Amino acid sequence: MKTSIAASWDVDSILRVGMQSLLDLLDESCEGTVAVDEHGRIAWINDKYAAFLGLKGPEDALGKPVEEVIPNSRLREVIRNGKPILLDIMMIRDQPLVVMRIPLKDDAGKVIGAIGFALYDRLQRLKPLVSKFAELQWALANTQKELAQLRHTKYSISSFVGVSPVSLELKHRARRAAQLDTTVLLLGETGTGKELLAHGIHAASGRAGKPFVGINIAAVPETLLEAEFFGVAAGAYTGADRKGREGKFKIADGGTLFLDEVGDMPLQVQAKLLRVLQEQEIEPLGSNTITKVDVRVIAATSHDLKKLVAEGRFRSDLYYRLNVLPIALPPLRERLADLDALCEHLLEQIAARTGMPQRELTPSARAFLASYHWPGNVRELRNALEQAGMLTESIALTAEDFATILQPGAGPETAAPAEAPQPDEQRPLGEAVAELEQKMIRSALQSTRGNKALTARMLGISRATLYQKLGEYKITSDF
Repeated sequence: MKTSIAASWDVDSILRVGMQSLLDLLDESCEGTVAVDEHGRIAWINDKYAAFLGLKGPEDALGKPVEEVIPNSRLREVIRNGKPILLDIMMIRDQPLVVMRIPLKDDAGKVIGAIGFALYDRLQRLKPLVSKFAELQWALANTQKELAQLRHTKYSISSFVGVSPVSLELKHRARRAAQLDTTVLLLGETGTGKELLAHGIHAASGRAGKPFVGINIAAVPETLLEAEFFGVAAGAYTGADRKGREGKFKIADGGTLFLDEVGDMPLQVQAKLLRVLQEQEIEPLGSNTITKVDVRVIAATSHDLKKLVAEGRFRSDLYYRLNVLPIALPPLRERLADLDALCEHLLEQIAARTGMPQRELTPSARAFLASYHWPGNVRELRNALEQAGMLTESIALTAEDFATILQPGAGPETAAPAEAPQPDEQRPLGEAVAELEQKMIRSALQSTRGNKALTARMLGISRATLYQKLGEYKITSDF
């Protein structure tokens, strides 16, 4: 007479034998097995797994936190919540493995550890899935690398060319600012290198591995500035992206946000920027959700912010919030000792970018450049060097090559002293300013031979503003 298993074994015995058989089967079939205690320390690991992980033997792993041996391990998560992870894909030593994780419990049901199995080579039908996962991981890693490079700084503090005392002091202050992780306000005329220095401060700071995000406030329409700063919630307004859009503060989270031409910011946006700087919180347009951000702000302006505050065009509280660590960048005319080094550096860059032979400066050219007033600073110097190189075939650039590009009247040594207007010559201020603007625009157009982009750069204004002025003053550019 046959006796059923149930008659000779109790249920607990069946479960124990079944579980032991399952564990033995998994251990035999798997590429690796590891068990940890309730504190996440490795209590046992089989020889195959130890060899796969590059260990001399299982004893090298015993007692160590599991993450120290298997960096991506989720066994501690299984211990914490007491739930198994029955099927997962994990990268270990650049190889994808299908893994299973099970909590270990005592008779009272308390979690006392966890055990994990690496199943890759024994699950043939999963190999196509694992291969696809590996491809996606590779594509994701490449995309993340490309995005990181796009958000990486282009310059270091040493990229600010200059060995004059004023330049050395400036770089010292920039390095000091990098270590303080506080708000920085860069002050200086257009073309003095404020953006370059902002890149350098970020690159020398503890945030160097995080994004550097810049926004030129003067170039963004007032109606779009809030969206650029804080982002837009999904479907916030007609035509908005269904998935929403992250703002610059969110993109720069953990890193640095560079606010160029902050003096051009509308008052309404100033109030909201102040709140973000104080609370480190943003609220996307069309959303009721507050998001915490960790962003270091570097602001820059070519305007006199104190004057704007006095005129009511810039909030005093925002000014004091930005002016925590001010750094003034000297104009080129105040650091002419750096002119030779700057010219050599810029000529090398121009040659590398254009493919043209690298030009050199004759003594007459150096003297001419040193006598010029440089209202456009280093940006104007680069423009002048590039134009001169394009207008001649000669390797050596002379003073004559720059004479048609840089107006001698702009130089302090050659400019005639200005005479004060007589009482009968007094005119409305607006009329005098308009006349001066027209003269400067015509002169710049003459120098660039009608090139609008170069003219705008020389004048330190946007191309859109230039076109607006050309239409307003009915100036033609047939040169």
